Amino acid sequence: MNELFGTLSDGTDVHRWTLERAGTRVEVLTYGGIVRSLEVPDREGLRANVVLGFGSLDGYLAHPEPYFGALVGRYANRIAGARFPLDGALYALEQNDGTNSLHGGARGFDRRVWDAEPVEHGLRLSRVSPHGEEGFPGRLAVSVTYTLDASGALHLAYEATTDAPTVLNLTSHGYVNLAGRDAGHAGGHELRIAASRFTPVDADLIPTGALEDVTGTRFDFREARKSGSGYDHNFVLDKGLTATAEEVAELHDPASGRTLTLSTTEPGLQLYTADHLPEPFAPGAGIALETQHFPDSPNHPEFPSTVLRPGEVFRSETVYAFSVR
Repeated sequence: MNELFGTLSDGTDVHRWTLERAGTRVEVLTYGGIVRSLEVPDREGLRANVVLGFGSLDGYLAHPEPYFGALVGRYANRIAGARFPLDGALYALEQNDGTNSLHGGARGFDRRVWDAEPVEHGLRLSRVSPHGEEGFPGRLAVSVTYTLDASGALHLAYEATTDAPTVLNLTSHGYVNLAGRDAGHAGGHELRIAASRFTPVDADLIPTGALEDVTGTRFDFREARKSGSGYDHNFVLDKGLTATAEEVAELHDPASGRTLTLSTTEPGLQLYTADHLPEPFAPGAGIALETQHFPDSPNHPEFPSTVLRPGEVFRSETVYAFSVR
């Protein structure tokens, strides 16, 4: 189903697409590729929205910086000093996080209206990011396809090509509360992440370049435990970069029984416990599990590469599967 959700000040219409299959109901906006609502049943069969979001376009326009449910790019997470070297050239980006670049700049993919077309059991959003947008080189043609499979799992499949060397890191920035959108603090959720290492950061949340062992630290989620608070860190997934999506994390709400199993092709997972959210949401009201490459990879050649070149096709997939126990 496709319906008008609102209109931007320049007259551009924003549409809401609704997908439903096997007990899962998803609403996706053409503005920012936002997952506005994601309804799944609890152990009693009662369905509730488990992502944070707003009932109107005005809500998203008034609160852009937490990136509620949005696609972020061209580069998810931070790039130090808002600049990076590539093939002997130094590219300067938009500074929107102190002196750094965050989630693609002041007007990244989260603040663009995407073209939409229906596909079987889903929706494909696409746009062309012109050369120089927010400082990034190359004309980038990008699409993200949202589909629900026969079990009700939500798949996000990303694809992109470029006409000049560039860097690319895409993710979906949803905040999950498996007890329900208005259930309060999510720190009691039980979280497991298949990661033996993480990337420590400095005071500006920029990776130092080290890959540290999680053993004996608060970053050890290899066995499920309460998610808590105070996290905005990248975990180095044990599986690494893979051609097909593999299970990397599980989030469980003991009260409702809802369980999210996360699978991805990506090598990293950013855990953000949302300790800074605007009203009407309280700090910690949701948990962001952002599948991605590592922050600041363009300035760390020792990290998995985020370079995309002409003739190559970037592909990535993340799967959000829901169950109860």
